[in-house]
Amino acid sequence: MDKEQEQNTDDLLKSKIESESIDTSDNMNQEEHDLKDEKKEASPEEKIIELEDKLSRTFAEMENQRRRFEKEKDDAFEYGGFSFAKEALNLIDNLERSKQVLKNDENLKNSDALKKTLEHLEVINKDLLSVFTKNNIQHIECLNKKLDPNFHQAMMEIEDDQKEPGTIIQEIQKGFIIKDRLLRPSLVGVSKKSVSKKKENSEENKENLENK
Repeated sequence: MDKEQEQNTDDLLKSKIESESIDTSDNMNQEEHDLKDEKKEASPEEKIIELEDKLSRTFAEMENQRRRFEKEKDDAFEYGGFSFAKEALNLIDNLERSKQVLKNDENLKNSDALKKTLEHLEVINKDLLSVFTKNNIQHIECLNKKLDPNFHQAMMEIEDDQKEPGTIIQEIQKGFIIKDRLLRPSLVGVSKKSVSKKKENSEENKENLENK
């Protein structure tokens, strides 16, 4: 290749590079121009509206957080002893079990020692319930009341034609609430109609239908 050809090749390369450089520069200028146009599209009023919207969202989120914190603080104050109270109920259960064990002991039946021990256990039981009451922990009264799933849990059915079906006639384990919150439900036995009574009612219904 002679010098003239080499010079022509160099000139072509330079021309191509300059052309690409100009194109790139034009593209960059166009992009900058487009960005400027986009910025120009947002008027001052629109910017103010956008800022007001962001501020409103921020204040709303702050208010929601404040309410959550307030609720958590109130719950901690009102029910901070919930777990402790629930564990303390084991003391009541253990006292009840101890009384039953002593009452069923053949060697202690009808003895003065048994009588005095039961009296002491009853005093302790009353003191515990008094402490619970002072701390807004209340025993759920359930005997002779209709079964309420919100406060009672039926463990058995007992035939009793003197009571309406579903009436609580036996308290197996005491239930408690702390303020308006359930600590644990009462475990109870509820009444149901006896088999003979059901049969009798069924026969009466059959006779009534036949008479009609």
